[in-house]
Amino acid sequence: MSFSLFKLHPKIADSIKTLGYKTPTPIQMQAIPPVLAGKDVMGLAQTGTGKTAAFVLPVLQRLLPRPRGKVRCLIVAPTRELTQQLHVSIEELSNNTRLASCAIHGGVGINPQIQKLRAGVDIVVACPGRLLDHLKQKTIDLASLEILVIDEADRMFDMGFLPDVRRIIKQLPLRRQTLMFSATMPDDIRMLTDEVLRDPVTIKVGHTVPAGTVSHSLYPVEQHLKTELLMELLKHTHAGSILIFTRTKYRAKRVGQQLEKAGYKAASLQGNLSQNKRQDALDGFRNGSYRVLVATDIAARGIDVLSISHVINYDIPDTIDAYTHRIGRTGRAAREGDAFTFVTGEDEPLIRKIEQVLGAKIERRMLKDFNYKKSRPAQDIEFARPAREPNRRGKQTRAGATSRTGPKTGGAGRPGMIRNKARRTSTTEVA
Repeated sequence: MSFSLFKLHPKIADSIKTLGYKTPTPIQMQAIPPVLAGKDVMGLAQTGTGKTAAFVLPVLQRLLPRPRGKVRCLIVAPTRELTQQLHVSIEELSNNTRLASCAIHGGVGINPQIQKLRAGVDIVVACPGRLLDHLKQKTIDLASLEILVIDEADRMFDMGFLPDVRRIIKQLPLRRQTLMFSATMPDDIRMLTDEVLRDPVTIKVGHTVPAGTVSHSLYPVEQHLKTELLMELLKHTHAGSILIFTRTKYRAKRVGQQLEKAGYKAASLQGNLSQNKRQDALDGFRNGSYRVLVATDIAARGIDVLSISHVINYDIPDTIDAYTHRIGRTGRAAREGDAFTFVTGEDEPLIRKIEQVLGAKIERRMLKDFNYKKSRPAQDIEFARPAREPNRRGKQTRAGATSRTGPKTGGAGRPGMIRNKARRTSTTEVA
């Protein structure tokens, strides 16, 4: 079976050939025909199944013969990284078509986005928050919209974006084709599909089970020995790129620093980084400048690197779905990958649930000659926050931090409160 089955425009077919796509994946086989036919689609597919091309290819085919320069397709995605990744994929697949796309997200200036929109684009890929900013400022015109794509809808729900998505949908033309993709189907997503999809074609492709090309292993270890075990494990891991997941932003930063100090080409990806530094970390990981990337769940959303040979869960995720999303970063496009998970005693209940989903017991491994009996330090040296210093009123602040109880001028009280408010706002989108 080849892509010629879909009778795509020769310019699109040339891009497919250039990118080395040969055989359609199951999600592509099932989704492309109904999208080409103009039907609404609900696609349930895990990460790494080829779902991006499953909607981008038929969207390009539908847009190609019609007048250009107005926004005719809107793709809404939950994170900056995924927005950028989708934009790159569209540019690659539309390279010969002269169709123009634009990525809209926070963390960068809005004026360059306004300029590109004014110049005329056919496809917009956007995060909800920044898109609402453009709609409020009337710097984007969606009156000619023909196709709406909501990607990773379950993650949109996890991050609290469904109210924003509903506000966006209210401002779109009623006559349109709507495509929605999600790895899971929680009740809120089911309600959204009932609201926005008309007589949809539902496609399910292994949405609850991690890819069969991934080998799973557990490494029982005490919390205070995780970094030492990681260093030892990396000595025996030589193939491909390695993606490491931590539970918190601070831990991602510290583990990344420790790996760099140990001589690894490593970077961290977490919400406290500026957009430029986040992009540098992603680009470096994609082009091989960084062999190891340490990330939080939300920051890693949108990482699409085929060369990831190993995913290491430094901290186990909170849910089975999150485990599936993480593991889906390796074993992509029919390639084999390894998933290593560090587990403590308190993680066992979730491990049993994951094993039930996998339908098999996961192998427990111990590294030879590693000292698992090393005693816990009296205090947390590895991940302890910087020491606090007394301020002029006797309140404790972290070294270099600003007291919220200081005067209202000079960068202390009220500016500090504004800064904290901004941080709370940003964590839902970019943590």
